[in-house]
Amino acid sequence: MSLFLIVLLHEFGHSLACKQVGGQANQIVLWPLGGVAYVNPPQRPGATLWSIAAGPLVNVALLPVLFVVLAFSRSLGWAQTMPDVHTLLRAALRIDLGLLIFNMLPIYPLDGGQILRSLLWFALGRARSLMVATILGFIGVAGFLGLAFWLQSPWFGVLAVFMLMNCWGGLRHALELSRIAKLPRHVGFACPACKIAPPIGDFWKCGQCGQPFDIFQTHSVCPHCAAQFSVTRCLDCGEARPTSEWVVTA
Repeated sequence: MSLFLIVLLHEFGHSLACKQVGGQANQIVLWPLGGVAYVNPPQRPGATLWSIAAGPLVNVALLPVLFVVLAFSRSLGWAQTMPDVHTLLRAALRIDLGLLIFNMLPIYPLDGGQILRSLLWFALGRARSLMVATILGFIGVAGFLGLAFWLQSPWFGVLAVFMLMNCWGGLRHALELSRIAKLPRHVGFACPACKIAPPIGDFWKCGQCGQPFDIFQTHSVCPHCAAQFSVTRCLDCGEARPTSEWVVTA
């Protein structure tokens, strides 16, 4: 019970911080390996950094609270009169500290790895920072696999597989971002979310006929079936915004 409560508070930290910076956070899932808050902050390094760092900061804030409550219980003699409550408080303190240390490991996709990626984003850009973080994540996965074999622990093995899948997905995403970043751009338009000009080319697919086309070149009308689109998805940040909000740059 203590584990899932602390994990839930941790994930609420992610969600509330993401919404604070204007992102989307509508789902939290608790599962045997912990919890996942599905957050989609604006694709800016500062917004992403705050959305990720807020989770561990909840654990940091809980530490002195749990420590004071535990010390209070000792002074009242709860260890003898209410041993179950005292044991619960002690377990909650250890769980919170353990989760904080584990989550802050600089291994993608753990919070520590994503915080590292967000910090690198300021200097290296979105694609390169993600690539560096995932490569370091693969090294961490190798370490967890070695630890799993050494301790003969299926728990560490499952964690390693989970991190491996996320690192692989992150690396593929980083390569795609690198490819998109090198494309020529439309002059006169910019995504209202990330302020990046859209690339030139047939990268948008018509929802009616399934044919690719350049939504900015054809003024939001599919040249194959004449379907008109009022919403345009940004290939750089993934945000879908009304076409009318794509501002004209000077």
